[in-house]
Amino acid sequence: MAKSLDAEMAAIEADERKIAERRQAHAAKVREAAVGTVERAGLLKLPLDRLEGLMKAVKTLGVDEVEKRLTATA
Repeated sequence: MAKSLDAEMAAIEADERKIAERRQAHAAKVREAAVGTVERAGLLKLPLDRLEGLMKAVKTLGVDEVEKRLTATA
């Protein structure tokens, strides 16, 4: 009985490792897609100081506020 319980626990742990790896791979894909979106928008072509200033404004105001202001003026 103990061996079957140990085997079951080992299988559960293996499944958990696989899920953790899948989550990590998915997070990497999401990040890569986000970088691609930023690149397609042309933001990576900005000089570094302008991009840093823009990111500082986003951090200060928050994404929701920046989005609201941009859509109000667009």
